[in-house]
Amino acid sequence: MNIKSTILIFVVIVLSRLTLIGGEGMWIPMLLQQMNEKEMQEMGMKITAEDIYSINHSSLKDAILLFGRGCTSEIISKDGLLLTNHHCGYSRIQKHSTVDHDYLTDGFWAMNKAEELPNPGLTASLLIEMKEVTDSVLAGVDENMTMKERQNAIRNNVKRITSNFESDSKYKAAIKPFFQGNEYYMMITEVFKDIRLVGAPPSNIGKFGGDTDNWMWPRHTGDFSLFRIYVDKDGNPAEYSEDNVPYHPKYYFSISLDGVQEDDFTFVFGYPARTNEYMPSYAIELITEIGNPKKIELREKRLEIFNKYSSKDPKVRLQYASKHARVSNYWKKMIGESGGIKRMKGIKAKQNFENEFKSWAVSSGNTQYASLLPEFERVYKELTPISVASNYIMEAGMAIEIIKFANSFRKLVALSKANPINEDAIREEITKLKRSTHGFFKDYYKPIDEEVMIDMLRLYDKNISTEFKPSFFNTIDAKYKDDYKAYANYVFTKSIFDKEDKLMSFLDNYKPKWYKKLLKDPAYIMGMDMGVLYNSKFGKKMTTYYNAIDSLQRIYMKAQMEMNPDMRFYPDANFTLRVSYGNASGYSPKDAVYYKHYTTLEGIMEKEDPNIYDYVVTDRLSELYNNRDYGAYADKDGTLHVGFAASNHTTGGNSGSPVLNADGQLIGVNFDRCWEGTMSDLMYDSTICRNISIDIRYFLFIVDKYAGAGYLLEEMKLVKSE
Repeated sequence: MNIKSTILIFVVIVLSRLTLIGGEGMWIPMLLQQMNEKEMQEMGMKITAEDIYSINHSSLKDAILLFGRGCTSEIISKDGLLLTNHHCGYSRIQKHSTVDHDYLTDGFWAMNKAEELPNPGLTASLLIEMKEVTDSVLAGVDENMTMKERQNAIRNNVKRITSNFESDSKYKAAIKPFFQGNEYYMMITEVFKDIRLVGAPPSNIGKFGGDTDNWMWPRHTGDFSLFRIYVDKDGNPAEYSEDNVPYHPKYYFSISLDGVQEDDFTFVFGYPARTNEYMPSYAIELITEIGNPKKIELREKRLEIFNKYSSKDPKVRLQYASKHARVSNYWKKMIGESGGIKRMKGIKAKQNFENEFKSWAVSSGNTQYASLLPEFERVYKELTPISVASNYIMEAGMAIEIIKFANSFRKLVALSKANPINEDAIREEITKLKRSTHGFFKDYYKPIDEEVMIDMLRLYDKNISTEFKPSFFNTIDAKYKDDYKAYANYVFTKSIFDKEDKLMSFLDNYKPKWYKKLLKDPAYIMGMDMGVLYNSKFGKKMTTYYNAIDSLQRIYMKAQMEMNPDMRFYPDANFTLRVSYGNASGYSPKDAVYYKHYTTLEGIMEKEDPNIYDYVVTDRLSELYNNRDYGAYADKDGTLHVGFAASNHTTGGNSGSPVLNADGQLIGVNFDRCWEGTMSDLMYDSTICRNISIDIRYFLFIVDKYAGAGYLLEEMKLVKSE
């Protein structure tokens, strides 16, 4: 592509947004036929929109499930074998892990169905049908309503519609807004409740590169885990039972052994979580130039402390593995997001579009449209200091584990202060708190939390004005002379929340009048002070501002669609099933550098470093590499491909999503995006935004050759072109 063409595309996408190019967009599957099928087929797709989404016969959608609350998964066998990312199954693998049976480190493989491990509370949700219900949801709603009146009317309509449906159905129903509340769709789902762990590679494979490589390309991570759906003997979803049987799906994916070539058509089918593609420049500025830098600083400090202690003690490493991953994931994403917007001059591009919008709005004669951008500017200006301080409450204050945990006892205090006292309710709450106490201390290390408290308080005090500081800072100032270490020592010495045995004894012998002891506990006081501050300074104001933004954004979205009637708009992600499509493609992150679209096992061996945890290679994988024992999973060039990059528009929630070829066959599992393109949640740039996936052949290789669990492949459908 020449420079002139590149500039033209950028102008079209970012400034006027009159058209879209292949790569951008998260499309509603039920609308593919009318909006996308022609373009997808011109790009190389060989199947139809009906093959992807159908309510009349089995289709690709019948093999895709929302995994837990935040990932996607896909069915890859006749016996309900469920494939997702290693990081999506990470917390479940961790829960099954002990020092003696460290499945995170060593991996886990059930060699028969009897060895598969149950996961109480884990669900997988299958979309049965999607219906537009805009008219029903907005019945009785008019533009003269206040925001609260509008929300109440919509909430009542949604409750009525879903209740009426569920009363006559075995399925669940949920209604979500699209296009900022200009349209509404109902998702009808079947929820499976018996999901068992089947297999997971060791972290040296499933998390190879760790936090060092997170959000990066080239990537060499075998990011997958295997689960299985079980149902009752009648084929219905059921809670775990030894009598349950494997689920036999309407559809499961064929798995292609052909590999992925440059420019091959690819599409991702999954549950993207959240994007904000249509916001004004003021919002982008608040996120990328003000909010992100401050949150990055706070998370960076926490990660530094985690690493300091985890590197010294294997038990601590296990305890904080999942916490470290959660903190690190978004930390690095924010860095890339802010950098990407800066690199593509995203704020200026938004401002240029807004200048066009202002002219159009005036010419349209619509005074409401003409006042939108000045009102956006006012709201975001007033919101900014409150938003920053609120972020410090969450990212600094509630990052202190003992405070967040102490905060969970607020209900017990409220029940104990009630008149009359409900003894049954108190006993029920104590039972819950005992369970959560055990879970909390299982993965808690006091020295880490104490050091986090010291540094978080120091940064809070330094960067936030007195107006937005919890009252315990007065104590730190007056009594401890800003000695955060001395204050932290006081909290951890005097608090009941720092030792499991002490807290369990308190709960075992609890009497309602003991709530007064909690009110005097320094950790509980800190949480209470932050709650009081939030309610008095942030809560209502932020609700008011965000309600105003939601209202403005709804109208702004409607106006943009009127301004560009020929444009194909896609709705922002909202954890509903979507299709994104593009091409397998490398990219150039900077001058004189080009990344090809795939990586190989050679890259793993090049990175190998036994002294760096992220780059340790297991003996078994080294053996297979040295012998070039790749079996049927080698590429035609003789190498074993590990991952590939493509221009599919993805975000969080797409983790675990199937990546499919032109025939709708499984070629990979999506697990990340390139760091340079993480601004795609706000603005998409086809030249640099890339989703990252594990090559499905590497998954098969690990299951078969590495783990010796090749019996699992017998229930899959593997296909290869002649």
